[in-house]
Amino acid sequence: MDALIAAVKWFVDLGASAMLPIVITIIGLIFGVKFGKAIRSGIILGVGFVGIGLIVTLMNDNLGPAAQAMSKRFGMSLQVVDIGWPGMSPLTWASSIAIVAIPVAILLNVVMLLLKLTHVVNVDIWNVWHFAFTGALVYLATGNYMLGILGVCVHGFLAFKFGDWFAPVVEDYFELDGVCIPHGDSAFMAPFAVPVEWALDRIPGVKKINITSDAIQRKFGVIGEPMIIGAVLGCLIGALAGYDVKGAMQLGIQMAAVMVLMPKMVKCIMDGLMPISEVAKKKMEKRFHGTKFYIGLDPAILLGDTQVVSAGLLFVPLTILIAMIVPGNRILPFGDLATIGFFIALAVGIHKGNLFRTLISGSIIMYITIWIANQTIPLTTALAKAANSNLLARSPEISALDQGGCPITYILTQLLHTTNVTGLIVIGLLYAFCIVFTYVQYRKKKIAKEAAAGEQAAKD
Repeated sequence: MDALIAAVKWFVDLGASAMLPIVITIIGLIFGVKFGKAIRSGIILGVGFVGIGLIVTLMNDNLGPAAQAMSKRFGMSLQVVDIGWPGMSPLTWASSIAIVAIPVAILLNVVMLLLKLTHVVNVDIWNVWHFAFTGALVYLATGNYMLGILGVCVHGFLAFKFGDWFAPVVEDYFELDGVCIPHGDSAFMAPFAVPVEWALDRIPGVKKINITSDAIQRKFGVIGEPMIIGAVLGCLIGALAGYDVKGAMQLGIQMAAVMVLMPKMVKCIMDGLMPISEVAKKKMEKRFHGTKFYIGLDPAILLGDTQVVSAGLLFVPLTILIAMIVPGNRILPFGDLATIGFFIALAVGIHKGNLFRTLISGSIIMYITIWIANQTIPLTTALAKAANSNLLARSPEISALDQGGCPITYILTQLLHTTNVTGLIVIGLLYAFCIVFTYVQYRKKKIAKEAAAGEQAAKD
């Protein structure tokens, strides 16, 4: 058992950039891809994730201090710092639940595939830490290890279902054929955007408002290019942070670089994935008689879309402003500010790149995220204590918007160890409504698509 634990820990410690190439190479070999081609696909995928990691680090190192300076300038006195997913994921992997989370997630995925409960073939093992986080917090809340494993399974089940439901968005808007995003905040917060999209489509006047970076570029020419938009937003954030002209301009150029480099890194990931994905899908579809399957990947690949990056930059100051109005908020948004795009990426796709609508649903998403993250502060702090983290030497309490603000984690912990009845009822009913609404919309579009395909086949 100790050897197994050590092996799992070694594998996890590789990080996504080294772990995923191994997984992709093995999957490629299993599905009959030639060894050289499988190795190449794995390595170029790893290169893409290293590139994205460097860009995220660039954003963290430069947007993070700007956000902190902005919050001080606006007079925010919040005591609990958001350590972000880079801080929370290692704490999760150090938990006892994480030891079994990977095999449990793989088994759950296989069982759901065999029972035809999902079309998601999840290859993103690294992001199983999201499943493990829910399980770890349920275990800490209840003291029951088996309930913690149940938490892993419930989170995983929903993740794979969200992967199915939002796969058409990933294919139609992001143009990533055969790919889905079953992980993280992007998938779990997307259901809030679905009823918003439905409602805005029915408001006269408002339904015609469509603001995208592409439309801005068409109207303003070179000035509307994503690179220029990134530079302008970076300078604006620097100005709000109180930077001098030099500092604001430097931040502007760094954000322009993000807009240019991020799509190139996503292309590396897709170049590595597509040869494996095509072979895997063909084999799976043959095995399951023509059923279509989706390869489950990290939401980072959605950051190649300029609307997602633009919205992410807009939400840096917006999230700080939202934090000021959330009742009882004690969290200073910091660690996750540079990666707000992860929270709203699928919402951007649901709104077909409309930044006006994304600002509305994204504001709702960030408000709910911050409120829930406040409720889970005791449990995220307990997770850090269990891992003997030195983060607690700097602050007696910690939190993270990423996963700390996840609705399903909050609902499960409250159902099994209720501390806030009102919060459980409000968040529980709201999230249940959004999930049911999302499923109904998904079924309607699926039936309509199948009917259209049948009519076309009849004509042919």
